[in-house]
Amino acid sequence: MTKHLRDTFAKDNLPPPEQFPEFRNLAELEYPEKLNCAKIFLDDAVAEGYGERQVIITPQEEYTYERLQKDANQLAHVLVDDCGLIPGNRVLLRAPNSYMMAACWFGVVKAGGIAVSTMPLFRAKELGVMIEKAQIKIALCDVRLKDELIGAQADSMLEKILLFGGAELEEKMCAKPETFENCQTNSDDTCLIAFTSGTTGNPKGTMHYHRDMLTICRAYSEPVLAPTPDDRFIGSPPLAFTFGLGGQLLFPMYARASTILLEQATPDLLLPAIKKHQASIVFTSPTAYRFLLSELKDGDLSSVRTCVSAGETLPKPTWDSWQEKTSLEILDGIGSTELLHIFMSSRADDIRPGSTGKPISGYEAKVVDDDGNEVASGTTGKLAVRGPTGCRYLADDRQEKYVQNGWNLTGDAYQMDEDGYFWFKARTDDMIISSGYNIAGPEVEIALLAHQAVVECAVVGVPDVRRGSLVKAFVVLQQGISGDETIVKQLQDFVKNSIAPYKYPRVLEFVDSLPKTETGKIQRFKLREG
Repeated sequence: MTKHLRDTFAKDNLPPPEQFPEFRNLAELEYPEKLNCAKIFLDDAVAEGYGERQVIITPQEEYTYERLQKDANQLAHVLVDDCGLIPGNRVLLRAPNSYMMAACWFGVVKAGGIAVSTMPLFRAKELGVMIEKAQIKIALCDVRLKDELIGAQADSMLEKILLFGGAELEEKMCAKPETFENCQTNSDDTCLIAFTSGTTGNPKGTMHYHRDMLTICRAYSEPVLAPTPDDRFIGSPPLAFTFGLGGQLLFPMYARASTILLEQATPDLLLPAIKKHQASIVFTSPTAYRFLLSELKDGDLSSVRTCVSAGETLPKPTWDSWQEKTSLEILDGIGSTELLHIFMSSRADDIRPGSTGKPISGYEAKVVDDDGNEVASGTTGKLAVRGPTGCRYLADDRQEKYVQNGWNLTGDAYQMDEDGYFWFKARTDDMIISSGYNIAGPEVEIALLAHQAVVECAVVGVPDVRRGSLVKAFVVLQQGISGDETIVKQLQDFVKNSIAPYKYPRVLEFVDSLPKTETGKIQRFKLREG
């Protein structure tokens, strides 16, 4: 490896220091100046005697820590020797949740590169935006997903695509040494550019350091999940989504546990996989938990001890129904791509159903008004957070909107009660002002979801001359129920009887499905656009 050449793109495109959030409690974590996180997650695991233990389980095969280390080392050699990668280069990763996706991620990080993972369903146009924003020249891609990437390459700076899945990359790996000297990166060198999921229609690149990968394990996984090497993690979010990267790769590996990776983790496939592979810790979305309720049979979850929900707010009716049917309490949490992972969560010994809980170790939160002043308990305002991770957008003017006075403003409307528990009200752009009333769309959704005829719903505001906005609900009904005027009135009356009557949906539209990102978040902006 050429030791003196470095690509300073990431460093050059960080926000100016005065726009950084205030990073709290970093000194207590005692990170050394030189740190490559791949060593902690992978190389140290082998050195500690876990080499022959399973790290990744797929429906086809089981892989050990030692095997993953070997393959990541050979991948790093391919990147450096054959692709000319120098530390700081960005590498696009394109694959479903799979063993090779994980091996590629560690190969990039070992070589000092910056991983830019992409959702499998992204099209050429979306990939092109990421390639341009992150200035990517090298890509590692599952052969089954090559077409859209090749389409994006035509009008981009992308020079090299290496395909895997019985293709060129594996052949090159076989010819490389099984050992690799990790690049001597700094703890505050960028190793990941994660793009936001696009719920607002315009994704942003967020830059995260080597130390951040360890911080989320130490702040959330260790104290909240308390995993052991005997645990088996499973979930539905893609590894390209930071919720999935933490919950299905970094958390298990930091604990020397194992993870079950499913290329397709829809609820109907997730449940049998939990049972077959005896998963103990589950990461998925509120929508998936709601679907699983109708499919559960005795013994399906006998191995599960912990259920984690994030990505969207967990409606209390879903929490209640899950607990009643399974005796398992879902740990609701909130995180963001900007802060890398969950920064506030319920805990097994501290759950208030319907609440998101309290900030996790090292983080603090408050609810503020439009001027940044903290509001009284029980008052709805903007959620502000700070801790050892925080927002660093890649060359994006929206940094100043997200970070104010050293705090990360997450875009969520919250209340904090007198006991310090936080209660989600809405995304700040989901607040509907109708006839002078402030109405939180998710509150109306929770009311609708409590009706047995409703499978899913999303509530938005639509323009109205008289009221400014009308509350409109898009509703997916249970199979066999007709979306006629009778059910419209039933649902409207049901909402009126459960929350303030002025909040009821004056307009209902019945749909077969709701638009979502690949991570399962409902894209309400598409519903507003019609």
